[in-house]
Amino acid sequence: MYFNEQTVVFLDGEFIRASDAKVGLYNQTMHYGNGVFEGIRSYDTPDGTRIFKAKEHFDRLHYSAKMMHIDLKYSSEELEKLSYELLEKNNLKDAYIRPLVYLGENMSLTPTNKVHIVIMAWEWGKYLGDNMLKVCLSSYQRPNPKSCHVEAKVVGHYTNSILATTEAKAKGFDEALLTDMNDNIAEGPGANFFFEKDGKFVTAPLGNILAGITRATVFELAKDLGFEVEERYFKASEIETADTAFFCGTAAEVVGIEQFNDYKFPMNWEDTNARMIQRRYKLRVSKNEYENLHI
Repeated sequence: MYFNEQTVVFLDGEFIRASDAKVGLYNQTMHYGNGVFEGIRSYDTPDGTRIFKAKEHFDRLHYSAKMMHIDLKYSSEELEKLSYELLEKNNLKDAYIRPLVYLGENMSLTPTNKVHIVIMAWEWGKYLGDNMLKVCLSSYQRPNPKSCHVEAKVVGHYTNSILATTEAKAKGFDEALLTDMNDNIAEGPGANFFFEKDGKFVTAPLGNILAGITRATVFELAKDLGFEVEERYFKASEIETADTAFFCGTAAEVVGIEQFNDYKFPMNWEDTNARMIQRRYKLRVSKNEYENLHI
């Protein structure tokens, strides 16, 4: 589903077929998880194909690389230009873009100057689907920020996400919600979390979570719509008094949650401020201005 014989990727300075790409078996990223990546979306808009918040994503890629002592030679502007070229070569408009910075052969636990970059793109629907989700509290916690750089998008961090999502699905839920080391709610395995109570949004503060670019966009949209957003710590029990909740992330976009553990949110999703955020987000990324669209 990600590539075929015609798919082109950008790898270390050239565009090649994905089927021709080679990776060394002794690379540090595969053995120890030291690599960084981004998840980015492009949209087919009235003004042509547009990558949403490309600069913010590639700036975060640079931040992640810096935190992991990886020397990324390409600038954010160069990476954005290459991504547009990649989309054109693959005839993609609505697409998911995955830049991955991985390291060369190194079996020691030290940085290496052997740095590779690959950019891939494929058609991919919303990661969590379009339906309302059933979410459970995970038995896994997000990594302690004193153990690693939790705000960096590091390859190895996602073993934690895989464990949490796999556990949730085994219990019959769609997705998990993780806590931090103090049992405060942090985020989902691949998305930030908000709940709504009496028209106000509450979300975890930065420090123990990924600084989501979609999360930042939700703040922008809420301000435009006059909705209050509070960043603070809270326990799982507080969610079970909320009106509704949602996940947000580049891959997931904005997706509503209908149930947390055994608690079913009482408010009709269509009547919530969260639903207005969801609609306005879709407008924002597509840059469509429909005069008669009910927002």
